[in-house]
Amino acid sequence: MKIITSSSVLSKIWESREVDFTEMMKIVVDISKEILAVDAEMHADLEHLLLENGSLQQDLWGANIYPLNEPAERLEFTSFINIRPSLGNRSMEILDDVVRNKVEMIVNRLLI
Repeated sequence: MKIITSSSVLSKIWESREVDFTEMMKIVVDISKEILAVDAEMHADLEHLLLENGSLQQDLWGANIYPLNEPAERLEFTSFINIRPSLGNRSMEILDDVVRNKVEMIVNRLLI
């Protein structure tokens, strides 16, 4: 698991990953600090890492990234940690377009 705070080469992260999912890596994005954590078995592990490093729960959103896919098809906005009825998100998928766009913008800036 690692926290990404500046632009990093996605292919290098993929090649050095510790968790060997066949096609994807789990990520959690802090939409306030504009950072992300990557490479764990569960989104909850990445969420915990970010919380330990000062992130706030309401700012953390889970997704999956498929590094071998074309850029337009790399992100999947689904995670158990996204189920947040208190924030209006009653689904594993990020439903709010503003949040989705922010997650996508941060991922595209940090994982090049």
